[in-house]
Amino acid sequence: MSEEQNGSRWGRWLVVGVLVAAGWGIVRGGGHPDPASSGAAPTATTTTGSSPDGSAPSTPASTAPSKPSGRYDPADYAAPVRQYAAEAGVNPQLLMAILYNESYKPHDPELERAWQRSKPDASFGIANMHRAAFDDTKPGRPFASRQWEELPDDRNLAIQAAAWHLHDLAGQLPARPAAPLNHDELLALGYNAGAGNMLAFARGVKVGSQAQSYLDRLHDNWAKSGTAVH
Repeated sequence: MSEEQNGSRWGRWLVVGVLVAAGWGIVRGGGHPDPASSGAAPTATTTTGSSPDGSAPSTPASTAPSKPSGRYDPADYAAPVRQYAAEAGVNPQLLMAILYNESYKPHDPELERAWQRSKPDASFGIANMHRAAFDDTKPGRPFASRQWEELPDDRNLAIQAAAWHLHDLAGQLPARPAAPLNHDELLALGYNAGAGNMLAFARGVKVGSQAQSYLDRLHDNWAKSGTAVH
């Protein structure tokens, strides 16, 4: 669910950051870390049930802090990544690599909300999830009562929702894709480009430049993601 990463988008982020920082200085009378170095620490057809077999186990508390606090490094959230990947039956290395792919954007909650006010279809949280994807994913899951608006403030919720979204995407893949892409690569493309495009890629449709860029970043982040979760 990543938004296109380009120069104009970063320019808009910087403008929003300046406006938000100025507002904080007036209202709070104090400084705030540079938005590029602070942020919230940690995208389909819906399947019901809160585990791969459809059961609804309780979710144990994560050992990592959930609320945003200082510089964000996806590797700091290896524990909830392992926990929620196991809960949803997905590869924890894939989930971690997606967090790295989505970490290009400042994830400070106030910045995210300021950006969303000017761009209502923007994504939320460290996994960059859109409202429709979150709402489609949550029914029957341990976080069914939670709201998309909570994602910027709760890193663990963002990771859990991303894990289950990957689970739902996996349920749509054919048993024997025709594409020269592996299972995790297809899921990553589904996360970024949507289930329809993922299925087209699985049938052998050529991956476009934007999707290829996402896949290239996934490959770049793959080794360190494995180190983080193992």
